[in-house]
Order: sequence, then C-alpha cells, then structure tokens
Amino acid sequence: LSLYSSPARETKYVEDPQTQLEEGVSRLRHVMEPYTAWCQQMLRLTFEARASLSSALCSDFFSEGCEFLQNPPAGFYPRLGVIGFAGIVGLFLARGSKIKKLVYPAGLMGIGASMYYPQQAVAIAKVAGTQVYDWSLQGYIAVESLWKDN
Repeated sequence: LSLYSSPARETKYVEDPQTQLEEGVSRLRHVMEPYTAWCQQMLRLTFEARASLSSALCSDFFSEGCEFLQNPPAGFYPRLGVIGFAGIVGLFLARGSKIKKLVYPAGLMGIGASMYYPQQAVAIAKVAGTQVYDWSLQGYIAVESLWKDN
C-alpha cells in the first residue's frame, strides 16, 4: 500500500479556434499547392540538367587542366604558393583606394609570376606593349581630331 495517493488525471486536449488570418492563409496554400508543386518540379529538372551539362562540359573542356593539376611539373605548387602569397601581400599593402586594391595585388602577382616564368612574361609584355601603343595612338588621333575641329 502506498502512503501517497495520486489524484486521477483527466486531461483533455482543446485546440484553439483558427483566426480569420490563419484560415485565409490555409485557403491560399491549398489553392497555390499545384503551382508550387509544378515550380518545385521545374527547379528539380533545371538543377538536374545543369548538373549533367556541367559534368559534360567539365569533362570536355577541363580535362587537360585536371590532368595538369593531377600530374603537375616539379615545383609547380610552391611557385603557385609564392605567386598567391604575393597577391595576398598586395591586398594587405593596398589600404585605401579601390584602384590600389586592383593594382597592387595584380602587380605583385605579375612580378612573382615573371620571376618564375620569364619567357612567358616577355611574350605577354610584348603583346601588351603593342596593344598599349595602339590604344595610345588611337587616343592621340581622337584628341587631335577634336582639337582640329574646334
């Protein structure tokens, strides 16, 4: 026999009545259910198509790059690390204007890359030099024609 007796529990769950706003939202959800199901199906198909397309493109266009990264030449990753670190140092040094934030990292990375790949740097400099010369000549001609017209 127990010394303590527990009273009999008679609990009953009573649901709160829905407000007018909740009823309106419920009706709207039931009306819009076919459209949302259609949108979800279209999104699913779009993501599946994008995934298959990207895997096909990656296999075709980037297979050489993937092979290069799997079997890199000797010393490639240390060189890549030095060039990347030069870019980070450039970001650290480029406090202030937005132009510095573009020029410093690109310049330091270019200097680092030109130390490791001098032949490619010379070829790029030649092409860039001719392009800059052509652009400056076109600008000079445009300014000269404006000057003569006035």
